[in-house]
Amino acid sequence: MTARDIISILEEFAPAGIQEEWDNSGLMVGDISREIDSVLLALDCTPEVIEEAGERGVKMIVTHHPLIFKGVKSIGADNILGRAIMSAIKKDIIIYSMHTNIDKVPGGVSSLMAGRLGLINVQILESEDNGATGLGVIGDLEEEMSVRDFIKVVKESFSLNIIRSSKERVKKIKRVALCGGSGGSLINRARLSGADVFISGDISYHNYFCEDGFMVMDIGHYESEIDVLNLLMSVILKKIPNFAVHISEKNNNPIYYH
Repeated sequence: MTARDIISILEEFAPAGIQEEWDNSGLMVGDISREIDSVLLALDCTPEVIEEAGERGVKMIVTHHPLIFKGVKSIGADNILGRAIMSAIKKDIIIYSMHTNIDKVPGGVSSLMAGRLGLINVQILESEDNGATGLGVIGDLEEEMSVRDFIKVVKESFSLNIIRSSKERVKKIKRVALCGGSGGSLINRARLSGADVFISGDISYHNYFCEDGFMVMDIGHYESEIDVLNLLMSVILKKIPNFAVHISEKNNNPIYYH
């Protein structure tokens, strides 16, 4: 089994070509023609995750967030990105990332969020390709509920201790829009699509000033996307049932709450 074979399986589910123009999904480091016998999955490719791969004897890491996102002008040991790239090259580890392409496919990151909340009638929020792909999803709760009850459900569904929310400007919540990661650009689309609430991560200050009948909730970037690792595992194992796929134990949320 080569790394190229694993990439083919992943891209059959979420083609690299549908990623956003500003994204950098795909190969980050390494020779995809080489033979591998296992894969390590992580949300982020940190030096600790690369060290874990080395300890496990894993020669391919698949991440959600690209290791190399913008142009790299130098690679040195004085920053996290440089240390990660140097470590991967020294250990001869292949790094491949699936970012907005796996956000945009049906069954992708935002769909996983909808599944946690048990939404029905789920559709893509901002669709492309005649509705085949796109960012975010929108769907309905089986029964409408109060804001307070809904917040409790969200906390329980995503194992949260805290939620950042706008003012309670709705009496009941029935229609819910979601986007994994940083979904602030979809807030207006969610409101115009009839959502009572939009849930995402990294929502900025001014977006909390909402019109009556609409709310936003920020559950955290990491918290909204972490299910993608189980999705990546299932995509690989569906094609190669006996392949060794590991979820990183060193990829933790970089944000701490005190």
